[in-house]
Order: sequence, then C-alpha cells, then structure tokens
Amino acid sequence: MAKEGHKYIFVLGGVMSGVGKGVVTSSIGLLLQQKGYPVNLVKVDPYLNVDAGTMNPTEHGETFVLKSGLETDQDMGNYERFLGHDLTDGDYMTSGMVYQSVIARERALEYGGKCVEAIPHVRDEISRRIKAAAEHNGSRISVIEIGGTIGDFQNALFIDAARMLKVRHPDDVLFVMVSYLPVPSTLGEMKTRPTQHAVRELNSYGVQADFIIARAPQPLDARRKEKLAISCNVHADRIISAPDIKSIYEAPLNFEKDKFSDALLSALNLPEKRRASLAAWRKFATAVADAKAPEVSIAIVGKYFDTGDFVLSDAYLSVIEAIKFSAAKLGLRPKITWVNSKDIERGDAKTLAELAKQQGIIVPGGFGESGIEGKIRTIRFARERKIPYFGLCYGMQLMVIEYARNVLGLKDAHTTEIKKHTVDPVVDVMPDQKDLLADKNYGGTMRLGAYPARLKKGTIARAAYKKDLVEERHRHRYEINPEYIERIEKAGLVFSGTSPDGVLMEIAELPRAKHPFMLGTQFHPELQARPLSPHPLFTEFLKAAVAQKKRK
Repeated sequence: MAKEGHKYIFVLGGVMSGVGKGVVTSSIGLLLQQKGYPVNLVKVDPYLNVDAGTMNPTEHGETFVLKSGLETDQDMGNYERFLGHDLTDGDYMTSGMVYQSVIARERALEYGGKCVEAIPHVRDEISRRIKAAAEHNGSRISVIEIGGTIGDFQNALFIDAARMLKVRHPDDVLFVMVSYLPVPSTLGEMKTRPTQHAVRELNSYGVQADFIIARAPQPLDARRKEKLAISCNVHADRIISAPDIKSIYEAPLNFEKDKFSDALLSALNLPEKRRASLAAWRKFATAVADAKAPEVSIAIVGKYFDTGDFVLSDAYLSVIEAIKFSAAKLGLRPKITWVNSKDIERGDAKTLAELAKQQGIIVPGGFGESGIEGKIRTIRFARERKIPYFGLCYGMQLMVIEYARNVLGLKDAHTTEIKKHTVDPVVDVMPDQKDLLADKNYGGTMRLGAYPARLKKGTIARAAYKKDLVEERHRHRYEINPEYIERIEKAGLVFSGTSPDGVLMEIAELPRAKHPFMLGTQFHPELQARPLSPHPLFTEFLKAAVAQKKRK
C-alpha cells in the first residue's frame, strides 16, 4: 500500500469530452515535479477493452506503447512528454483490466465464496490499483485522470472509488474538475450555466470539486469567477482560467499565472520544497509557438483519414509532437500537410503536385492493405526525386519493398501481411512465430515495447544517435525477411541498425552519396521524443529537409 499521508489529485471532466483533462493532468504533474515532489500520473479509461491495442485509430486516436510493451491511450504519451520520464504499467487502468482481475480472483476463490459485486469488490480493486501505482513509483503525489465526462454511466465506479478514498483520507484527496464555458457567437457572452450543472452532477456522486479549471475560448473574467464560486461552492482563488492557447505546452505556464501549483500544495497541506523552475520549459514553449521562425514543409502520408470531412491528426499524435520538438530545437516552424495515401494510389494529379512541393515526407506506422500501394508510390517518388524521406515501422517495411521492386527488379516483392503467397516475401513473419499465428495466438507474435539495436559506424543513424547501442519501442508483427537481406544490401540499401544478434533489421537507409535522407525504422522513434530532449532521428530528418529547401 502507498505510504501514510500519500496525496491524491483526481482530474474529472465536465460539460463535454475532449475538454483537455489530459493536458491539465500533465501540467499538474510537471508543476508539482518542478516544486520538488515525486509525482506519478495515472490514466483511467472506462472502456471494457483490456488495453488500447485493438482499437481503431480513426475512432480513438493513436495507441501509445509504454517501454514495457503495454498498449495504452494517447494521453499516456502526453504524460511522458510533460514529465520527461517513462511510465509504468500500473499508471494505466481500464474497466476491462479491473473486471478481468476481479473475475480471475473470483475464479480462484479468493473472495471466499462471497457474492462478488461491483460495490464493493470492483470499486476496491480500483482503489487497490491506484495505491499500488503510487507505491511502485515511490511518488509523494498521484494525479489520476478519470476518462469520460461527469454523468457518464461508464466512469461512475471510478468516481465512487475516488469518493471512498476521500472519505477514508479527507486531508489527502483533491478533486479538480475541468469544465468548458462556451461563448455562443450569437450572444458574445461567456456562459457559466453548463459548468454549474456539471458541478451539481458531480455533487450527486457525493463529490465536491476543490478546483475548477475553466476552459474557454478566452480568459475568465472576475465576474464569471465570482459567479462560479458562489454557485459551485468553490473559492474564487481555486477557479483557474484556461483560455485557448497556441500550444498545449503553454498550459503549465498559464496555470502558474494563477499560482495553481501553490494553491494545490496549500490544499494538500504540503510545504513548498522549491520554486518551480520553468525557464527551460518556457524557452521551449516559446520556440514551438514562434510564428516568425523559418518554415519547413513536411507531408505525412497516412491512411487513417476516414472520418468524414475532418482529418484525424490524433491517429499520428506522437509523430506530430516529435516533429514539433525537433523543429523547436532547430528554430524552425513545421508546416504539416496531410496526404491520404489512397489519393496517391488513385493517381490524383493535385495530390502528387502537392507532394512535389514538400521538403520532407513521412510515412508513419499502420496495419493492413488499405492505401498501401499509394504509400509505396510515395516512397518511390521521394527516392527518385531525392526528397528527404522518413519511414516509421510500416513506413520502413514498405521502403524495403519499394526498393526490392524497383531497384532489384523483384516485381512481386511484398509483405505476407497483405499478399500471403507472394513470390518474393521481402517482409514476413519470422519462422518461430508462424506456429503461433496458425493457432490464432496473435498477441504472441507482436513485438511490443523496448528492444535494443546496434548501429553501424559510418551511417546516418550512427551519426544522429552518437552512440552504437540504442533502445527503442516497437509495435509490429512482421519483419524484414532475412533471406533477402544480402541481395538488398548488395543493391545499395544499408541496414544500419540491427538487433544485437544481427537477426532483426531495425533501421534501413540509403547512403548520403545516393540520397540526402532516405531512412526507415522498424521501431517507433516518436514514442520517445520529449519536449526538452527531441529524438535525434527526427532532428536529422528536419536538417535534411531544410537543406532540401536550399537545393530547390
């Protein structure tokens, strides 16, 4: 169990989804960490999936993979980026995980023959997990984001578990409600009533908000603060304005204008260990939002765009952020163009013309057949026109397939994920995994989490990392087929990163003499990019993109 006096801050959302609970949770973690307190952040997802690995990116956004290999919600990525360190399995929880654990205990007769019910058994399992995460991390303060919106049926048990913690430890638990205050265009006035209703809905659970984060298009004025304070029973000093900002990385800086971290420590009866030092963060946030910085144009050629009239950039969230971090380091402003690989597949002239204007092209990860030939055509386009190219996971596999087809002349080269009986299975499941697939044991064939890679001297990858052994996170099932590696390398493509035993290909690249930057990774480098420590491969890619502009 967590040590006596451990502090808990629960972050809940009111009025609507997507209000910014994840950014608020991340910001609280950063601010308290800067105050000198060890902090752990926990994400609670109320869905019944055991993890986020089986969910469609067009519906739920990207799947963020932890170092351990656990597939989680994208908010976990924000947590890691703000805190600047890796999270653990205990920092993530779904209803599916909780129920699975309770049912397993019931099957093992661990409840002594009792009738197992949602209350108290499921609720107690939630509390146990929250406390276990605190103990495992050795933190002093836990910040727990409860997914969904107040009033949802799905998250009620999690809110009740938080309520019971408050009942048992009244001085150690705080509730922060993130709510939205709309400004209807026809009225031109900020409205507080939806938030008032959300607070009353929360009261119906037996929970009183200690803080309200007032999300709105513009800053909260004194009159609205006073109105919320009176109607919601929250002191005006604990109503924190959170207006729209250019970048989420400005959020903790904005919160400090209202002395949010001081107010949290005061409410938790904790002394201030040190003044928050946000100079490095402020410098980074300023660079990210710098509209006068030189522009670098990058195309992301993806397939997860089938969401009506909107582009679901959340499907590639970590890629976007990794670009921002490296751009900020180099004093650049990225201009990202979204390109649907299906349009390229159809030979859309306008899309190809747009692609030709770009200084760099990224093909990110993905699964399945949809849009694959469009991606391969994109890779050939980038290779032949010498446009800097960065392939991530599937983007590397397709890069190797394109090279095998159009340089080696293996016209039927493909991945067995798409074409099971291809004559030239350049990308395939490794032999020892095929038996698992035959038994439909799909999870057993996924390479998930952190694995080491050894880098060859004299390559782009080795120069970027400045070391010969690295560790990166994976999420894939198929590998470059070892039977083709010798032929591919003789044709000029270099496998500059491999597993330490040399069996698995981790990085493929063309030498600088042949192409300014043509590199793909079997892993997902974007998952380890951080605001204050950008990923070296993204930085190297953007350097090449800038040089491309000069060449043009």
